[in-house]
Amino acid sequence: MPSTIERQFVETRSGRISYLQTAKTGPVALFVHGVIVNSHLWRHQLAALAGLRRCIAIDLMGHGDTIIDPQQPVSFEAQADMLREFIGALGIDQIDLVANDSGTGVAQIFAARYPECLRTLTLTNGDVQDNWPPVNFAGFLDMVKAGGLPQTLQRMLDDKSFFRGPDAMEGAYENSATVGDDTIEAYIRPHLASPERTNDLVRFILAFDNAQTVRIEQKLRELNVPTLVVWGTGDIFFGKEWSDFLATTLAGPVSQVEMPNARLLFPEERADELNSALRAFWTRGA
Repeated sequence: MPSTIERQFVETRSGRISYLQTAKTGPVALFVHGVIVNSHLWRHQLAALAGLRRCIAIDLMGHGDTIIDPQQPVSFEAQADMLREFIGALGIDQIDLVANDSGTGVAQIFAARYPECLRTLTLTNGDVQDNWPPVNFAGFLDMVKAGGLPQTLQRMLDDKSFFRGPDAMEGAYENSATVGDDTIEAYIRPHLASPERTNDLVRFILAFDNAQTVRIEQKLRELNVPTLVVWGTGDIFFGKEWSDFLATTLAGPVSQVEMPNARLLFPEERADELNSALRAFWTRGA
């Protein structure tokens, strides 16, 4: 990771929130990841876009180096409220919000609850309306419910080919074979730092409930925030129809960009394309 990207922590009511940032001044872009991964997902965006924004990538509750109380709620709604606490603690008034996977669901709830905090909104492949947890995630969810997550995470660390394989994260990538060991370590090791940290992730996954995004539809229809929807068309979890749903639901204005054949975690696999889309969107908005 470039030396210009720093790991920082801030105390909020929800917990001690971990984040990466590129600078301490300028308009802020806040990047929100999804399940299993963490702020490391956005390393290429932080490195490439630092000249345009003060880029901040947060670790959601139950992920990365964020520390929370065992009783702290970790639902999407609780995560959205934490984001508001987070930017408030840093003295930030408005953000360009960018999200992926579960973070896309969290970002929509944040937008519905705190529209005054948004300068722009960028949503990529992720949880929308009632299409989550996705059907292809059902096996993983069953494993978590059965108590198998600690062993599965440990296997991902001990056997990196398992992480890259069909029984784990292969479906999230166009070419999972290219995922480096260092990236797997960055994503998985924090979940095994303690039994409490592992259980935070368990609680996050078991709190999945698409009623949280269904009930904000009307507020999304009233959300007059410039929005960019960037969607990988090869995603086995979240099809292009959900990009179209966002484009026709959000009041906008909304721009759509398609990435042919890209899968869920394209922010790291096809970072240059996403960076170009963000750069053009933010410049146009400015």
